[in-house]
Amino acid sequence: MRHDERLRETYGGRWQGRTATEIDAADHELYAAWRAGDDVAAGGGERRTEVAARVVPAIVDALAEVPAGGTLVVVTHGGSARAAIGTLLDLPLDRWAVVGGLANCSWSVLEEAPPSGWRLVEHNAGSLPEPVMGDEE
Repeated sequence: MRHDERLRETYGGRWQGRTATEIDAADHELYAAWRAGDDVAAGGGERRTEVAARVVPAIVDALAEVPAGGTLVVVTHGGSARAAIGTLLDLPLDRWAVVGGLANCSWSVLEEAPPSGWRLVEHNAGSLPEPVMGDEE
């Protein structure tokens, strides 16, 4: 197990440590754009694409160390996970929101799907993955 700073949550700039109500009252237009999924700098901090640009390489670097047939477990935050999933699935930024939020202590499962890349097998899961009927190989 190792710690990688690149897996941290979105840096929210002046929004750090504030509640959603406080952020909305102080920065309504920017907050509304961010909530709508626009690629704006959260509180003057990071954009979603900037989060993806640091998280995905951390995952790729870790994958390089996983033996064939192995499993990589990545522990991160919801925003970072969504940015990585959207990027790995090759979704355009305006479609990242189709990947719903990630509840505390829940996870997503992605698997390599050559030749296309990755596929989302489970999301916001709280139990171990079960085979999907028709996926037997």
